[in-house]
Parts: sequence; structure tokens; C-alpha cells
Amino acid sequence: MRVTVFGATGAIGRHVVQQLLDAGHQVTALARNPDKFTLNHPGLTLITGQLSDRTALTKAVTGADAVISALGPSLKRSATGTQLADGARTLVTVMDEQKVTRFIGLATPSLADPRDKPHWKHKVLPVMAKLMFPNALRELEGMTAAVTSSDLDYTIARISNPTNKPATGSIKSGFLGHDKVGSAMTRADIAAFLVSQLTDTRYQRAMPAISN
Repeated sequence: MRVTVFGATGAIGRHVVQQLLDAGHQVTALARNPDKFTLNHPGLTLITGQLSDRTALTKAVTGADAVISALGPSLKRSATGTQLADGARTLVTVMDEQKVTRFIGLATPSLADPRDKPHWKHKVLPVMAKLMFPNALRELEGMTAAVTSSDLDYTIARISNPTNKPATGSIKSGFLGHDKVGSAMTRADIAAFLVSQLTDTRYQRAMPAISN
């Protein structure tokens, strides 16, 4: 497949790109600073730009079979603005124009899926996020709303405690109150789940929670 990756220079995005290339996919990565990307591979195309650059977005998305976003907001309390949310709205428009329908991305259990049942995370996590990371929560809400209100065929994986431990190969997924899903998950396993959604149809237009 031809897959466009956003957030490719981040801690999860790097795993996504490597796993896609290892699986034989053609990867296009949009990077604000390509110099941060040391990977050199014949199947990788780097495009310089950011989410506010509609021309770069169009170039990155054109011809893709799917888009994987490993983007996440800054967790600094001093962070301001809604660059990611604004960029997500532009990306949805560009994908629609280019007839690219498959979107795979990330969010948090602070945001509910209609398939969830009442769960303590629905009560605790939003309160914690508003107190500790208010701008990050606004960004995630905006990014998620842009995608879920569109006609895209999306899967948004909700994560809560990513770690840098080695991949375990053990991935739990489902909906809060229905399935036994924990919190901690290695970034390599998060990437593996995102890549697996290229061919897995269980979570189309859904936001499963995932963990190890």
C-alpha cells in the first residue's frame, strides 16, 4: 500500500514508518524538519511542510491508499493555540478532495466512544486532563471531532500511558466497560496496532481503547 504518515519524526511515528517499510509498504512522510529523520530507505519519500501548509498536505496525500497520523499535542502547560486541531480540519478537507478515505490516528480515553459503557476513566481522565493539560485536551477534542464528523473511514486508537519499553507483541483492544483494556502500552506496540488497521476492519468508524 501507499501510506502517508503524519507525526513521522515523533516517538510513535518513527516506529510506524519503520514497521510500514519492513512490511513492504511505500511511505510518504510529512515532516516540518526532515533533518530530524535519519532513516534512509528506497520506499520512503519525505516532504517538507507542516499541517498549516495546505499545498504540502495535498502533495503528501495525493495517491495514498491510507493516512496514519501519529500526531499528538504538546503536554506542556504553557502550550497554547490549536495548531493540530486546525491542521486536522484542513487534512480532512484535503483527503476528501483527493478521494483518500482511510484514516488511522490516535486519541485518549478522555474522549468517549458511543460503544463504551460507563467507566471510571470517563470520570477521572477528563478531570485530570483539564487540570494538568488543558490545551492538549482541547487539541485532542478538536482533532478527533474533525475526523469523526467527516465521511472518512477512520479508526482512532485511544491510548493513555505510552512507554519506551521493548515491544511485547501483546495488544488488547476494545471499548471501555465492555472489554478488559488496561492503560500502559509500548510505543512499538501502539505503532503495530496502527499499522494493523490497514487491513483490519473491526474498528471502522470507531475509537477503540488499546493497551498491552
